[in-house]
Amino acid sequence: MDMPRMYFTDTTSGSRFAKDPDVVRFGGRCLMYYTVRRPDCLAVGIAASDDLDHWERVGEVRPATEVESKGVAAPAALVHEGRVHLFYQSYGTGRRDAIRHAVSDDGLHFERDPSNPIFRPTGDWTCGRAIDADIVRHEDEWLLYAATRDPEMRVQMLTAARAPVDCDFSRECWSQAADRSILRPELDWEQDCIEAPTVCKHEGLLYMFYAGAYNNHPQQIGVAVSRDGVEWARQSDRPLLPNGAPDEWNASESGHPGVFVDDDGQTHLFFQGNRTGGEDWYLSRMKVAWDGRLPYLVRPRDGRQFRLQQPHIDALRALTD
Repeated sequence: MDMPRMYFTDTTSGSRFAKDPDVVRFGGRCLMYYTVRRPDCLAVGIAASDDLDHWERVGEVRPATEVESKGVAAPAALVHEGRVHLFYQSYGTGRRDAIRHAVSDDGLHFERDPSNPIFRPTGDWTCGRAIDADIVRHEDEWLLYAATRDPEMRVQMLTAARAPVDCDFSRECWSQAADRSILRPELDWEQDCIEAPTVCKHEGLLYMFYAGAYNNHPQQIGVAVSRDGVEWARQSDRPLLPNGAPDEWNASESGHPGVFVDDDGQTHLFFQGNRTGGEDWYLSRMKVAWDGRLPYLVRPRDGRQFRLQQPHIDALRALTD
């Protein structure tokens, strides 16, 4: 195989397993938070890097309460006021899985929020589950994104909550942003699942990279755009980053994106992949570049570009029609 420049996995449990990446710069280095498998549960692994390509495992966040006993997973990290805030999910409790919050002074050791869980959606359109958190500041509020399912637990879709910018991220801060899904599967390649939302800002607009289809079906990465963070328009009916060819490392999927905007303004998209149908999992990254209001990806090892096929140039118009 022609290997990517970044090709990271966690082997500390005897298997190759690293999923759900999210990266921040903190304490003079980059920290990547990801899901790792343990014999008895899932946990959050922590790796560090100086160049975004070579990563060294430096820590782990393990379950700490009874409701977390089967696992914690799919972390999203935020550096705010000199501390790292981690938004993550409890795992393995079905409809009870929800978004939780913890905070750290060093990025390695975390104190749980006593108000946990901080968010799960309500309404007759959802089963109440919340996983795959992401958080972004937009104007004078925080927007928290997550995936949920319909009452039958069949269709995965996205939900959102908002909180004042001066909040402490506890449960009392958050209010549901809409009494409906903000993005649900509609396209053939999305099948029955949209999950793993990750959001960044570009020229005043919000851009969401998301995973379409369940793992290895194959999961692929799409992109949508928004003015307010609640109303979203897809930028194409095709994925931005598809799964790889049969002989490539990500033949089974390119999934669960995590967007990272570095201090120099360069944007990177981290994602998971494998070619074994889920027997092992690796993490890699692409650079994000912009053609006006259209993002595209650049593969670091050879400069290959991944651009939206048949882009909706007027996607923003759909938000106001």
